[in-house]
Amino acid sequence: MNVVITGGNKGLGLAMAEAFAKKGHDLMLCARNESTLLKVRDRLQKEYPSSRIEIHAADLSQVQEVEAFAKYCLDKFIPDVLINNAGGYVPGNCSDAKAGDMEQMMAINFYTAYHLTRALLPVMMQKKSGHIFNICSIASLKAYDGGGCYSVSKFALDGFSKNLRHELKDKGIKVTTVYPGATLTDSWGDFDNSSNRIMVPSDVAHMVVSASELSPQAVVEEIVLRPQLGDL
Repeated sequence: MNVVITGGNKGLGLAMAEAFAKKGHDLMLCARNESTLLKVRDRLQKEYPSSRIEIHAADLSQVQEVEAFAKYCLDKFIPDVLINNAGGYVPGNCSDAKAGDMEQMMAINFYTAYHLTRALLPVMMQKKSGHIFNICSIASLKAYDGGGCYSVSKFALDGFSKNLRHELKDKGIKVTTVYPGATLTDSWGDFDNSSNRIMVPSDVAHMVVSASELSPQAVVEEIVLRPQLGDL
């Protein structure tokens, strides 16, 4: 399979890239930091030589850069799997967020997926197959203290996923929404997980790869993962 992963240089994106590469799939990874992407590509290509690892640095919160990345993807291969994973977090409640915080969260967490999906979808529709994964969050499912703008943007991505699923179910294209709970990525800083209180990125990656391997007539619509002891 040809797999496109945004935010593919660290955290969940890197874990998913590694999981797909391990199975011999070809990858197209995108992130803003080119130097980190180069290191990821070199390591994965060395460890998984049967996979082809392509990279492209872009700020997908900018529509013109989304369009350039989509063109780059299509020049290399026709995507079978699109994983909209790029995202960010700005703390603050809706009522007291700084000016521009909501716009920033919507641009990073929602519009990246919206514009890239629309750019790549025509080729999927032409071949009548494909699988879109939108990496949401448990913040897409409920409000919580201090995460207002982030949560709203993830609610938007969730709504986008639900509508895509409805629109594409008779086009041969699958849509899966992923709602991870607390997972040990860079956003957790120096969190001490020696007690295994929260999940690790490979937990999410394993579920995404497994969902991508079902027969054409089956789709996992939603994946909700939480730490065994519940949310923090």
